[in-house]
Amino acid sequence: RATQYTCMLLSYLLEHKAGKEKLVMKLKQLESSMSSGRKMLRLGNMVHALVAARRTTQLPDMVPRVCLTASNLTRVLYFVCDTVLWLKSIGLQPDIDKPKWRNWATKCYYFSLLMNLARDWYEISWRLEQAVQEEKTKKNFFWDKHDQELNCVKCDSLHGFLLLLFQILKRHPPLLLDLVKNLCDLSGPLDTLRIYKTNPGVIGFCGILSSLVGILTLARPHLKLKQ
Repeated sequence: RATQYTCMLLSYLLEHKAGKEKLVMKLKQLESSMSSGRKMLRLGNMVHALVAARRTTQLPDMVPRVCLTASNLTRVLYFVCDTVLWLKSIGLQPDIDKPKWRNWATKCYYFSLLMNLARDWYEISWRLEQAVQEEKTKKNFFWDKHDQELNCVKCDSLHGFLLLLFQILKRHPPLLLDLVKNLCDLSGPLDTLRIYKTNPGVIGFCGILSSLVGILTLARPHLKLKQ
């Protein structure tokens, strides 16, 4: 995935450079090959998404339970559409309406990301409320540096809210990484569905960043937001 989006970004940056036509063509071919390869490797992800959906239905908190279950179920639908597109690309089902199935796949992926972001915002809101309540119970807001940073919450200002939000994300790296990954992944569906048009450079950069976050959470499991 990181290789695919790196090729997309590089081909966009080099597209209008003189004498780079062959390199751009090779990058686009590699990007297309990586995309097809990823579709094949995702065939087993439907099972993983179904197992994850079953697991999230048992979460005690209602909001994460609803958001994550809906996200996983729509991911199943996305993988179904993605498999159909893969069958079309290898010639097993040549009569498939590719634009229609791609549109369905993008919509499912988009909704899944929205559910993940809703869960992230719920986690952030819960921690914001918790931090405010903790501050209200303190007798002295200037005992230590942490109190000084959160003291601005007393004044209902945008600056105070943003500072508190920054401190919460700083103290919860898994939540920050999950938020960054979901926001980066959103660039592709927004462009494909014409909700917010960007360009391959932006999509490539966001894809690389999202992939690096994914690699980091695989290498360091404690940085992955727990379900």
